[in-house]
Amino acid sequence: MTCANPLLHKPSRPLPERAVVVGAGTIGPDIGYYLKSAIPGLTLHLLDVAEAPLERAVARFKNYARKAVERGKMNETEARRVTENLHTSLDYSVVSDADWVIEAATEDLALKRKIFARIEELVRPEALITSNTSSLPAERIFVELRHKERATVTHFFAPAWRNPVVEVISWTGADPRLVGDLNWIFCMTGKVPLVTADVPCFMLDRVFDNWCNEAALLLSEATAAEIDTTALEFVHAGPFFVLNLANGNPIIVETNTLQAAEEGAHYRPAPIFRSVATWRTIGPDKPAAVADAVRARVRDRLLGILVSQTADILDRKIGESADLELGCRLALGFKAGPLDVMRRIGDAEVERIVARTRRERPGLPLPCRPLAEYQEFHRHVLFDDVGGVKVITIRRPDALNAINDEITDEILAVIRRFEDDEAVRGFVLTGYGPRAFSAGADIGRFPSVLGDAEAAAQYARDCARLLVHIDAMRKPVVAALNGMALGGGLEIALRCHGIVAVRGASLQLPEILLGIVPGLGGMVVPYRRWPKAAAAFHDMMRRARRMSAKDAHALGIIDAVADDHVGLIDAAVARVDALAGRLMPLGDGAVQIEPPAPIEPVAANGQLLSAQAIGILDAAIRAGAVAPSLAAALDIGYRAFGESACTAAAREGIDAFLGRRPADFSKTG
Repeated sequence: MTCANPLLHKPSRPLPERAVVVGAGTIGPDIGYYLKSAIPGLTLHLLDVAEAPLERAVARFKNYARKAVERGKMNETEARRVTENLHTSLDYSVVSDADWVIEAATEDLALKRKIFARIEELVRPEALITSNTSSLPAERIFVELRHKERATVTHFFAPAWRNPVVEVISWTGADPRLVGDLNWIFCMTGKVPLVTADVPCFMLDRVFDNWCNEAALLLSEATAAEIDTTALEFVHAGPFFVLNLANGNPIIVETNTLQAAEEGAHYRPAPIFRSVATWRTIGPDKPAAVADAVRARVRDRLLGILVSQTADILDRKIGESADLELGCRLALGFKAGPLDVMRRIGDAEVERIVARTRRERPGLPLPCRPLAEYQEFHRHVLFDDVGGVKVITIRRPDALNAINDEITDEILAVIRRFEDDEAVRGFVLTGYGPRAFSAGADIGRFPSVLGDAEAAAQYARDCARLLVHIDAMRKPVVAALNGMALGGGLEIALRCHGIVAVRGASLQLPEILLGIVPGLGGMVVPYRRWPKAAAAFHDMMRRARRMSAKDAHALGIIDAVADDHVGLIDAAVARVDALAGRLMPLGDGAVQIEPPAPIEPVAANGQLLSAQAIGILDAAIRAGAVAPSLAAALDIGYRAFGESACTAAAREGIDAFLGRRPADFSKTG
């Protein structure tokens, strides 16, 4: 069974050391660049039938690496490693010692079968074999292989070195462990793997290709610029603009012809795709004037496609709801997933769109269940069962798993669903991927309460509802820090009954850099749980100093440090078992701590801080320590957060954050 969180899978193989990409045309070199950037020391061969594309591919590698250095994304040493151990070849014998062979040739079924026949003759038995295709099912590509069990489709999205999404195709011929291994490899190397069924065009291209095809079918009623402008309500760039960028017209012809042959004439590609090379349209920053009637007509048709393809994907179980939402945003550039769009416009409007689509586009699949049923899923939280322990994963990779209200409610919903289940011993809370447990809490509606102390304090209370629930639980919740834990994300971890971490994880409370103070109990709970570490917490909160997992372990804040992400979950489950039946609630009464001494308002990174915010923080720490109960201490923290929201420093800090600039507290105090 495939784990919802790829890093819970225990892989049957390590990360590859030698890889071959077959095809040095458009996407092959980009796949290779991703691999070289993500896997240190990887030896990569680019294989093609001609020298010219190989030479261009190597030049592309060097250009990407140079630009990465210029933009501060890589240092010179990292850039040099990307082009080291990079080889080109016209000889298939290079696949003989590969751990992974990725075919990225043109979308030609006969050609792909020929390529894989040659690969199978030479490759080692344990090597991975995958095809990058946007439309051809794995069963058709690999039907002639003798050892189908190690082969599947891994569909990358352009640009493959930067776009995080990869569709991993689950099909009957593959070893069930293969999908888990690939998901683990992709997740460990910064990708977001989405598992789909083995059908033509898989999941996401069903949305994108038919979105573009519908746009072309509308050209008798609107111009390309008008359609692209209307589409900007839903996407960051209109369909014709994207087709121009990707030279995508032939792809739409190919994929929609395939869909039409399989599923009906309603998918036939618009004839105009065969006669136009580029479209006369506008960029996302230059919208065209669109008459209301034209906008309404185009909008209805585009929405009809979104509703149609969403229902078809979910009704036929081609993909999962949360994966569809995430993939549409990350891979296709939608501002919100189609189910979020449907939720926003409301059931009555969706029903109107469905009725119109049924009349005007007969044959297209449409919802066959009550609309409310399509909304019954967790958007940002995954959960797995590991031997009777529920592992809850925050999956918001585009925001480093930052917490928002919806995530808080989803975590609470999973906990409430299972906390009274006798078969469940406890919970582990972790983050998706290898980088971050959680990069903090979204600002959310906080800017709207700046200047209102009571409203800001209530905002903090509202945001702390998950933490207060954990305080009162009878079953243990253990935080498994898979990477950095910042701000509100760290405050959640500090409230769990136990904490384990991978060796490279770090802890930071950076709120003071925004001119505010921790709002969810961070000025109170750490001192009651680890009073001997008070000086370290002072430094974290007043100077935003980052603490390593090693140092946190030495102070007793972290219970165990794991060498890798597989060991992390094992350690977390072991901690749940150690705590089961032995939970000690945080006590009431005062706590003796080393009080915060006066400091200069300068952060650990040298940034000037707000002396006023530090003063509010110091006062709350002192008052919280001597408060007669935990509830009273928490209220002191909420009110201090509200007080900080009324300062000029908070206004400057939040404005700077939203404007993506460093805060300047030199005049705010």
